[in-house]
Amino acid sequence: MNDELKRRDRAVNWHPYTQMKTAGDALPIVKGKGVYLYDETGKKYIDAVSSWWVTLHGHAHPYIAQRVGEQLNTLEQVIFAGFTHEPAIKLSENLLNLLPEKQQKVFYSDNGSTAVEVALKMCIQYAYNRGTKKSRVLALKNAYHGDTFGAMAVSGRSIWTQPFGDMLFDVTFIDTPSTQNLENLKSQIDHFADEIACFIYEPLVQGAAGMLMYPPEPLSELMKFCREKKIVMIQDEIFTGFGRTGKLFATQYLAEQPDIMCFSKGLTGGTMPLGITTCSDEIYQAFLSDDKYKTLFHGHSFTANPLACTAALASLELLLKEETQQSIRQIVKEHESFAKTLEKHPLVQCVRQTGTILAWELKTENKTSYFNEVGRRVYDAFLRKGILTRPLGNVLYLVPPYCTTKDELRFVYDNTIEVLNDFE
Repeated sequence: MNDELKRRDRAVNWHPYTQMKTAGDALPIVKGKGVYLYDETGKKYIDAVSSWWVTLHGHAHPYIAQRVGEQLNTLEQVIFAGFTHEPAIKLSENLLNLLPEKQQKVFYSDNGSTAVEVALKMCIQYAYNRGTKKSRVLALKNAYHGDTFGAMAVSGRSIWTQPFGDMLFDVTFIDTPSTQNLENLKSQIDHFADEIACFIYEPLVQGAAGMLMYPPEPLSELMKFCREKKIVMIQDEIFTGFGRTGKLFATQYLAEQPDIMCFSKGLTGGTMPLGITTCSDEIYQAFLSDDKYKTLFHGHSFTANPLACTAALASLELLLKEETQQSIRQIVKEHESFAKTLEKHPLVQCVRQTGTILAWELKTENKTSYFNEVGRRVYDAFLRKGILTRPLGNVLYLVPPYCTTKDELRFVYDNTIEVLNDFE
């Protein structure tokens, strides 16, 4: 039966980030429970990457399922243009209470890419509505903000974006801020500050780029400079939000506040798609007018879907529980200990950690690359041991659900060493 599902899948489905001609069959999963995924044979796999970084509290969490089930029998969907509902109102209230005070309004969309698209449109039209045309966007090299066209444009140019290069709007890319380059970055920005509509960045961790990590202090200083130059700042917390960095949000490590923030991934605890873009009252006020043409003309069919909002409310409740916060602290502590072990391994280099995110690189002849073939070999080796990973080429990482126990982490750590030893 397992082979039959694989055959049927290959006959009809096109999987993401997958070269279908050379890829092996997709693994059919029939059930999820807590940190585990189960295939048809009953074999279980620890989801060590939270299913693309979204599953905060484990799979099929009973409380989230209960809340969504209750909502499903009450109100499953309503157009959000001209209508509203309690789950959307409550989620906005609860989220804004946790964010920096500058964040005052919530705009709903469907996923991380659309949350970024909304943010970019807010910034461009913010300047337009105020009678100042600004079209230059500032972003970090190696950035990744999504796969829709606007999100691709502000992501680092690579083989991923090459077919669409002529269709992407121009973006000014700068180096990731550090103590060494900070003054140079300020000088670069100062040359065209009046043209910049916004600065978009992933705080502390550039996930898809290979879990590249950098300290908060230089970013805070660069944000302060942008504030002085009246440059609107978009903070992409799609990956770093909801506890991944060890704190609720990466913004809690920063001395400066952004004007706009983007959220998705862990927002619903991995239950269903939802995107959120929050903004300051200053941004919002630029769209309030008797002139209807100053409206933000953006929306999605499932904007603020009641089921997704309910899942996010339930996930947020679970996240704020002391039990969950203690689990996050435990994961951080265990990662710190295991990082020291990794640093001693002859095949490992560049071990790095931010909160619950632990990453390292395998020493290979080829440079660090998403297309390094060692990634597939490592992925298969982990899968045989009952662990789901998703290497970024020769960059390996762990982003476990918060329900992962100390024993389950130890199982992952021990098998990681075994996998590494097999590659010696």
